[in-house]
Amino acid sequence: MLRRPIKYIEETGKGFNILACAAVVVMMLLSTADVILRLFGKPIPGTYELVGFLGTVVVSFALAFTSMEKGHIAVEILMEKLPQRAQMAIEAFCNLIGALLFAAIAWQAVVYGLDIKASGEVSLTLQMPPYPFIFGIAVGCALLALLLVADFAKSLRRTLDV
Repeated sequence: MLRRPIKYIEETGKGFNILACAAVVVMMLLSTADVILRLFGKPIPGTYELVGFLGTVVVSFALAFTSMEKGHIAVEILMEKLPQRAQMAIEAFCNLIGALLFAAIAWQAVVYGLDIKASGEVSLTLQMPPYPFIFGIAVGCALLALLLVADFAKSLRRTLDV
């Protein structure tokens, strides 16, 4: 029952990770070009702002894929000593807490983005509105929350099967 939605979530996470990788490349090229052009007295205006905005894309769009690949830090010294059922129950609990946390972050990012949009705030140099990037943070966190809900369901099922 959950396989199809989980597949879509994972494919979306992979797609977002590709966008995050592209943002890293753009950041690198932009920073390099700015440094080289500074040598000739022609820096690229707004480089600092663009790198900051792209940094939000990198971090928020890579969240779900990092979780899918178990690329986060995990301390298993204590967990290895527990019975398997307890390990699965703790994993399920952590997935649920993580899903709730990232859902709350996504929700608050939307609230903040709407507030920034309504105020008409723009960046200093480029006069670029930051709210699309704030909404990007919300989307990345919401995707991670969905993935953690799916992981919670899997962990809970394994806990009950052990």
